[in-house]
Amino acid sequence: MPHDLFSRRDFLAGTAAFAAASLDLGAVASAARGAEPQKPLRVAAINSVYYFKSHAYHIEGRILDGYSREGVHHQPQLKLARIFNDQYPDNDLSRELCRTRGIELSKTIAEALGGPGKLDVDAVLLICEHGDYPQNELGQLLYPRYEMFEQIVDVFRKSGRSVPVFIDKHLSFDHRLAAKMVAASRELKFPLMAGSSLPVTWRRPELEPALETPFREGLSIFGFDPKRVEIYLFHALEALQCMWERRRGGETGIAKVRCFQGPEVWKAGDEGVWSWKLLEAALARCPSRNVGPVKENVKDPSALVIDYRDGTRATVLNLMEQVSDLAFAATVAGQADPLSTWFVLPAPPGAKFFDPLTWNIERFFATGKPPYPIERTLLTSTALDLGLQSLHAGGKTIESAALDIRYAPPADSGFFRGRYTDA
Repeated sequence: MPHDLFSRRDFLAGTAAFAAASLDLGAVASAARGAEPQKPLRVAAINSVYYFKSHAYHIEGRILDGYSREGVHHQPQLKLARIFNDQYPDNDLSRELCRTRGIELSKTIAEALGGPGKLDVDAVLLICEHGDYPQNELGQLLYPRYEMFEQIVDVFRKSGRSVPVFIDKHLSFDHRLAAKMVAASRELKFPLMAGSSLPVTWRRPELEPALETPFREGLSIFGFDPKRVEIYLFHALEALQCMWERRRGGETGIAKVRCFQGPEVWKAGDEGVWSWKLLEAALARCPSRNVGPVKENVKDPSALVIDYRDGTRATVLNLMEQVSDLAFAATVAGQADPLSTWFVLPAPPGAKFFDPLTWNIERFFATGKPPYPIERTLLTSTALDLGLQSLHAGGKTIESAALDIRYAPPADSGFFRGRYTDA
């Protein structure tokens, strides 16, 4: 059965409030909970780790200290009430942070949400990224996102109430567990948002294809160590999907995936499985593009080819020695030139791409309405898992009913416009 939760009209109506970049989040939060505008929402942060440049550090640091939009400081109407960490490495910063900022450091997830059978926070952050965790034969890091999520849901069940939950990056390395997470949010009727910063970061040019764009073929590119391909393949899938979902008919699901590497990638391009023209259009947007022929530079390319149920196709290419940026390109019926854009990822230590992600998290917590459907992240999580299974099986084509995920894309995808520096 397809994961077909609601109609396009229902979704667009529910997310109309997110289209205005000047949204007064303090007023929205106040109206949502019947409180004074100056009273921030209380947030529980459930982390794997909290150290310098970890995802928890970047997102929660912005909740505490704010960030800038178009050179103007923005302080989120959120308060970190409690923090729970699964691990405490030698470079942990959370103990000192909690001591100096007046944040409770909890010993359990239940305690962070309010105590056994209690829930006294307004929202939950689940940031299980980084830390010392094993890796399986597919190259997937076995982050316990599902197990942490289950403990959060257990508090919801015992307390008799629930609050919005944001999950950083993909839902789970296992697509079956990811589907269970979405099912739990539907059962208990709590808002769920997850995903990467890629769909909401700056784009150059500021490309947002119109809904119902008649796409013909799509491609996204990235460059990362093939031995740890899972980490950035998810980001590349999110960059692809936030564009590809805007095609004619909306998202109707994936029919099959195939992931392979080495010389077969170039052969597939030569045979028209993916487009060299689109690769050139995507590379042309990237500041990190290397000089010289891509076939000579890239030693171990990989490709994830996605055939959608509506007959369209899109491909994700990993080209480590040629590029380190993420970019997208696509052909459109009736247009001679491809559409293309670069996803801007300002480097650490600031990693300003967490600014738009935190902004969208705040909007979600304030209204209880995600800026895009959780089905998008379920689809990218599932394609990632099955794609890595295909790669491990030597490039075997995988078809699965789990990929039959359908949803209506948002009218506005929430990405940051304007400049990405303060000057």
